[in-house]
Amino acid sequence: MPDYRVTLEAAWTVKDVATTQDAIGIAVSEAGKRLHPSAKFVDVDVLVMPCPYCGEEINSALVVARTGIVGLLLSMKVFNAEGVDHAERIAKSVIGRAVRDVPLATYSITACETGEETE
Repeated sequence: MPDYRVTLEAAWTVKDVATTQDAIGIAVSEAGKRLHPSAKFVDVDVLVMPCPYCGEEINSALVVARTGIVGLLLSMKVFNAEGVDHAERIAKSVIGRAVRDVPLATYSITACETGEETE
């Protein structure tokens, strides 16, 4: 059975922040705390998106009324899944249990090469 790298996007809210950089820092820190120790194998990154005007990549964070929303990517390797759908369900279950009440959506699922080093 193959292994898959499953990446989920999460909409993380942060209260009482002044800048998007503060919101990003707090969101990554809070996500790390909630994922550790039960899901410490999950990688946390900030979602970047292309700017609609210039095409440069920018962080997906917004602050309005001292409340921020940050797009995070939560990525994990799923071993011995029966298929793509099974790998997705496993990742959503593991990550969802650790970060309750955070909206999650599938960002990408890729099959891992058989010779890839395990994490």
